[in-house]
Amino acid sequence: MPDGTPLTLYCLAHAGAGVSAFAHWPATTGPAVHVVPLLLPGRGARRRETRATTRAQLLEALLGPLAEQITDGRPYALYGHSLGGVVAHTLTGALLDLALPAPAFLAVGASPPPHAATPHHGELSDTDLLRFASDLDAAPHGPLAAPGSLWYRTVLPVLRDDLLLATALRTAALADAAHCPLPVPVLAVDGHTDPVVGAATLDGWARWTTGRFVRRTVPGGHFFVRGPHAPRLIGRACRVVRRTRPVPGLITGGQL
Repeated sequence: MPDGTPLTLYCLAHAGAGVSAFAHWPATTGPAVHVVPLLLPGRGARRRETRATTRAQLLEALLGPLAEQITDGRPYALYGHSLGGVVAHTLTGALLDLALPAPAFLAVGASPPPHAATPHHGELSDTDLLRFASDLDAAPHGPLAAPGSLWYRTVLPVLRDDLLLATALRTAALADAAHCPLPVPVLAVDGHTDPVVGAATLDGWARWTTGRFVRRTVPGGHFFVRGPHAPRLIGRACRVVRRTRPVPGLITGGQL
């Protein structure tokens, strides 16, 4: 793409989060990449909106605005971390259903594919859910996350609803044969020390694409999205696509 048009990278965060995990991405992804975090309802600037716990609610909240942004013909990609991975996959399928431009590639990080067996954490008690979040370094330790604390009152309900959403999206993907596999290349990223989603699980995304599949491992645990390695990797993939992509939705040449 010799015209200098940057590739827009839409980013979707993990369960219980807003978009702060991507605050450092614009400075880390490198040149020719325009990072645009997508905020789910029920948090941050959208905190007064009802949180999505079903596929229909998610698409109502995100699909329209995203569709408007991609119709200008500029290249774009999607990255979703953990919950965000299955959200990005769902959005990709919905965009293709509307005959809208496909992303140059779909990138997922620390996110099991829809068919992978995952624990139903949404059914845990508050105590067990808090313990699970703490073990992943997704919650503060001690009094900061104790019952009655600000985190407990504001973040834990979001986390619980997001886990319900993840289950609903995986169920919907498995029930709808039209969405598997997608004609979009997939880049799957795992953290070297992630105790929850390992490389073998991420390899399962290969069955969800008819395009090229690539898996990469970066340093860090489940939330490697907060470090520098993932944005550098995704930024490099964006530049490869931007240089070599002759038609929408196809990665050719170069190496991710």
